[in-house]
Amino acid sequence: MTVYYVSTIRGNDANAGTSAEHPFATLESINALTLEPADEVRLERGSVFQGQHLHPAGAGVPGRPIIIGAYGQGPLPAIHADGTGVWFEDYRAPIGGAPHRNRGEVSTAVLLRDMPYVEVSDLEITNRRIDDSDCMAYNDRDVMDRTGVAVIAENRGTITHTVLKNLYIHDVDGNVYDKHMANGGIYVIAHFPEDPSRIDTDIARFDDVRISGNTVRRTSRWGIAVGYTAYLNMIDHGGKDTDGRWNNTFDYGDGTIDDALIARYGATNVVVEDNVVEDAGGDAITTMYCDRPVIRRNISRRAARQISTDVYTATDDGRVAAAIWPWRCKNALFEHNQAYDTLNADNGNGDGQAWDADYGDGTVYRYNYSSGNSGGTVMICNEMAVNTEFCHNVAHHDRMGAIDIPRNPDAWVHDNVFVLGPDCDPLRLDRADGVAVVEHNVFVSDAKRPKATTWHPEGSRVTWRDNLFVNFTDQPQ
Repeated sequence: MTVYYVSTIRGNDANAGTSAEHPFATLESINALTLEPADEVRLERGSVFQGQHLHPAGAGVPGRPIIIGAYGQGPLPAIHADGTGVWFEDYRAPIGGAPHRNRGEVSTAVLLRDMPYVEVSDLEITNRRIDDSDCMAYNDRDVMDRTGVAVIAENRGTITHTVLKNLYIHDVDGNVYDKHMANGGIYVIAHFPEDPSRIDTDIARFDDVRISGNTVRRTSRWGIAVGYTAYLNMIDHGGKDTDGRWNNTFDYGDGTIDDALIARYGATNVVVEDNVVEDAGGDAITTMYCDRPVIRRNISRRAARQISTDVYTATDDGRVAAAIWPWRCKNALFEHNQAYDTLNADNGNGDGQAWDADYGDGTVYRYNYSSGNSGGTVMICNEMAVNTEFCHNVAHHDRMGAIDIPRNPDAWVHDNVFVLGPDCDPLRLDRADGVAVVEHNVFVSDAKRPKATTWHPEGSRVTWRDNLFVNFTDQPQ
């Protein structure tokens, strides 16, 4: 093993870089290496790598991961990419309907591409838009995507053991619109391999991903996202045209996700815990195409900052964002999380909830707390959200409606406490045309007078059972 040291304080790229006394000066010296198992890259605390990026190469092995982190005393070493580190992202397959672009240039401060067994910690990372030299406004449709940390699986099959911890990622000025390019604070993505003959023999996916203890602030579009994949074409039974090319059509069936299919093509052993995400341009934390991920003890504040009609102006497509939620995951578990003040449901954001069980199978939310979210507490989203359970959660003054059930086939909402603000209903009434069993909950209206509401909006199929209602004019029958 070799330990490489880099310092903007005392470094020189003519040094060997293998001692703290004679460190490299720039990250380019690391980018030029191929790291071996158990190698370490240490950046000196107090160093500021202005206009630089870290794109290492290499691979660790079980028990001997590559370590990237800090040394010395003082503030975290800072990587300020400022639009450098440009690479070309290509899923090599369609990845859903508009506006989900699947290829293009991306600027990434720290890029881990096909690097199994790697652990990154104790860095400050930014990727600011420092001028308008591209002749675009910050919210133009074609602004380049940017990431703080991008983790990519592509040509090496399963990428095992990725750890990102104790990172301070902020001011990543990415594209306001792009949901599934490497665009935001932390984004973990699997592409099809470059050799199409290897698509089903060397499946690009992730196993053992742990994202913990990070602080992510003011990033566009995502805060933290894990697991989006070109292999959604397998998981979601993508269609092909007469020439055998994927055609961006999908068959979700009844919404259930086959265990063997998600284990083969999705991300496994994913844990996202103890992170704080503030002022995300879009969604705060999302797991996608993961098999039994665990998302716990995270905090979201003021997500969906840019999902509004005065910022998100280039298209109406995709102008939706919530705080902490899954997409097409199997048995995702969300517990002990907190979500505050998700924005803009009253200004063009079609979501705005704290929690959103979206096209998932077996999503469980339990022991979570939410407050002040503009679009409500929880959405069970649309026809393919199945086997959802929302239990033992506390919600305080979320707005619009506590329970949002647009067209979903089932949901079990039980043993929660909802303290509703004066303008909040137990159901989000503008789209309560789904199915839910709502039982053993406490609903308290904080209106000055007993609140009147609609218990069975047109099209809804809600079973109310053994709930306690405080300060309402009547109760559901």
